[in-house]
Order: sequence, then C-alpha cells, then structure tokens
Amino acid sequence: MNLGAAEEEESAAQVRVPAEIDWHKLDKSKFFCLGAALFSGVSATLYPVVVLKTRQQVFPSQISCIKTAFSLIRLEGLRALYRGFGTSLMGTIPARALYMAALEITKSSVGTATLKFGVAEPTAATVANGAAGLSAAMAAQLVWTPVDVVSQRLMVQGVSNSSKSSNQYMNGIDAFRKILKKDGAKGLYRGFGISILTYAPSNAVWWASYSVAQRMVWGGVGWCLCKKGCGGEGELRPDSKTVMAVQGVSAAMAGGMSALITMPLDTIKTRLQVLDGDENGRRGPTVMQTVRKLVREGGWMACYRGLGPRWASMSMSATTMITTYEFLKRLSMKNQEVLT
Repeated sequence: MNLGAAEEEESAAQVRVPAEIDWHKLDKSKFFCLGAALFSGVSATLYPVVVLKTRQQVFPSQISCIKTAFSLIRLEGLRALYRGFGTSLMGTIPARALYMAALEITKSSVGTATLKFGVAEPTAATVANGAAGLSAAMAAQLVWTPVDVVSQRLMVQGVSNSSKSSNQYMNGIDAFRKILKKDGAKGLYRGFGISILTYAPSNAVWWASYSVAQRMVWGGVGWCLCKKGCGGEGELRPDSKTVMAVQGVSAAMAGGMSALITMPLDTIKTRLQVLDGDENGRRGPTVMQTVRKLVREGGWMACYRGLGPRWASMSMSATTMITTYEFLKRLSMKNQEVLT
C-alpha cells in the first residue's frame, strides 16, 4: 500500500460510516410496499424532464430545452408535461420491484462470493455493485421497454414529423392496443436490444462509480471532520444529514458521467421506439437507418440532442433515487434494528 492510500485510510478510519444493509436484514413486504410509494413520488417529480428530453430527441430541429418547454406549455398546456405518466407509473411499480430485488440479491451474493476469493473489501464492493446494477437493469427492462414504447408514443403526440403514422392515442390502454394490433408483441419490445445495451452497462458503470465515489467523498469528509475536531483520537459518528449529503453527491457524480457516456445509445433507442418506418413499410426503422437519419439531420452531435435534460434528469434522479433508496432500506429493516 502506498503512503497516500495509507493516509487516506487512516483519516477515513476516524469516521464511523453507517454499515451496509444486506438483503437478509430487510422486511421484504415493507420494502416493496414503501418502495412503490416512495419511487412513485420520485417518478412524478422527474417526469416533465423526461418528456422534454424525449421531445428533443425526436424533433428534427435543434431547439433548446427551455424553448421546448415554453412551446409545449403554450401550445398544449401544463398537462402535456405529464402525458403518458399514468402508463409510466403503472409500469414503474413492477419494474422497480424487479430492479430492487435483482439489485439486492445480486449485490449480496456477488459480494459474499468475491470476498471468499480473498479480494479486498473495497474492490469486492465495487465488483458487487457493478454486477448488481447490470442484473437489475436487465431484469427491469422486461417491463420497462413496453412501458417506454407506450409512454413515449404518448409524449410525442403532436410533434410535427415525429411519425409517419396517423395514429392518435386516447390513453395508454388505447396506445397499447393499437401498437399490439399493428406490430404484434414485437412492437411493444421495439428497441429492447439497444435498451439493454444502453441501460445494462449504464447501470453497471453507475453502481460501480457510486461505490468508488462514495469512498472518495467519505475520505474527504473524514479528513475535514478530523481536522476540525478529532485531533487524531477516537472516532466521529456523522449525523444523518452528512450521510445523506455524501450519498447525494456521490450519486450525482456517478449519474452525470453515466449520462454522458450512454447519451448516443439513448437517443437511438428513443427514435427506434417512437418513430414509424418510412423505408421498410410496416416495419420500424433499423439501428443503422436511425443513425443515418440522425446524422443527416444534424451531424454526429445530433446523437447528443437532449443531453442537457438527460444530464439533469439522471443527476437529479440519481441523487433522489439513492437517498430515497437508502432511506427506504433503513425504514424496512427487520424489527427496526439500529445500525452500529
């Protein structure tokens, strides 16, 4: 171990970081019921940003996020910012349940298995978090992909040139029925492959980055706290506000980086799920057709259309999600065990 790492470990050791809450410590019924309520609130808060991001990705002209928002509200009213939200919410509850179950089970299993091979605990935690994010994203996409297809179709109704189809959907059920009738089950899973390519690596990178970022931030917090009042003796137990702040900052760092890396794939995925084909008859456009059309519209930078809203959405979502998630886990502990 080098001297810098030893000094960081020594300073961080002065701070009593709250212990990880493992899967077996959770009351599962409380975990899923409270999780459904809490994450529904988070989804409602962030949904307008998702609508703006989707509009920017589909609209062929380069219009700023603020202009898109004002234009949407002026022409269609505030309700347009929540178009498709009912469908999204109905899908979010089972998708989140799958996501959280896969996340915690994989994290616990991989973490335990990795430690048995003699891997250092920080490395084992990073590997476990990355593997957990990967499996959770893949499991959740079984539900999220059809929900995305339906809700995004509702989001972009009324956008000129967004589709060659004359379909107008009254609600999520009507959209589901019409897509199923026209394209079959494949229509509901349009973009499933690229969704996996977008979200699985993104989640793996996010959770692994979050684990690393959290250790870095705690190291800095430990150094600052010890410099102020520790004096090198004893230990400091951070309060709940400090814990939440560290988790939020770490999540925002990981979320912003993940958004930047996966933005082109997300733009292509959204186009595939929303636009009808004009080159293949009834079939939707292929990945290469979608990429070529994007490049014709605005060069390779067109793949980053909507980056601002997505960066903001993923950073805010990551911060609210992780603080809500950690809070949920503490509320769901069996017999309200006290962490030590």
